Amino acid sequence: MEEKIVFKKPALLEDKPLHYCPGCTHGIVHRLIAECVEELGVAPENVLGVAPVGCAVFAYEYFRCDMAEAAHGRAPAVATGMKRVHPDKLMFVYQGDGDLASIGMAETVHAAARNENFTVIFINNGIYGMTGGQMAPTTLEGQYSTTSQKGRDVLVNGYPIHVCEMLSQLKGPQYIERVSTHDAQHVLKAKKAIKKAFQYQLEGKGFSMIEVLVACPTNWKMTPEKALQHIKDEVTEYFPLGVYKDRG
Repeated sequence: MEEKIVFKKPALLEDKPLHYCPGCTHGIVHRLIAECVEELGVAPENVLGVAPVGCAVFAYEYFRCDMAEAAHGRAPAVATGMKRVHPDKLMFVYQGDGDLASIGMAETVHAAARNENFTVIFINNGIYGMTGGQMAPTTLEGQYSTTSQKGRDVLVNGYPIHVCEMLSQLKGPQYIERVSTHDAQHVLKAKKAIKKAFQYQLEGKGFSMIEVLVACPTNWKMTPEKALQHIKDEVTEYFPLGVYKDRG
């Protein structure tokens, strides 16, 4: 009987176990990036990436492409140099909310303002995952963390930062969208957004950023199932999904 191949790992992904916690959706986003690259016909040797400081600090172990490890928050600055030296390569930056929206906010804003021709994949789980569950720039109002024991108090800690909304006010960025990973339907929408961002980059249009709402069951103190429900019920209410800028 003839066998048919029904599954094949994308060429950009290494065949090795992920180090992420059970229920973490980083792995889903890795897969989406790899699938989009392959569907766009870009070979792994023509892809460049920058890994962050955070839970995805070892992302370079999972992608079969040349990647650099940036100092905390400095990925857009590193990517700027790499892309300008290799303008023909597909360049992606992979950052968490603490990395991008706190110590790295300046690099993010100025790369967007300059309309640098690369794509930022912004992973937002609303917490510092790797360093012990501290409050992040995107931690929700009232959300518990190890540094907000009674929940985030906006009178003390300020309001969560809406990165998509903020960057969309700049003239430079070409495409900004917020997506989620809380169910299959939204994972497919996330893939569509990432692919579109990569396509814009290949066409030389400039800066794009896809913010992806992901789960952190470990630091949210939830089961994986409840964490996904939390994204659906609460996180997407505070961080609405959708396209925030598309200059086509």
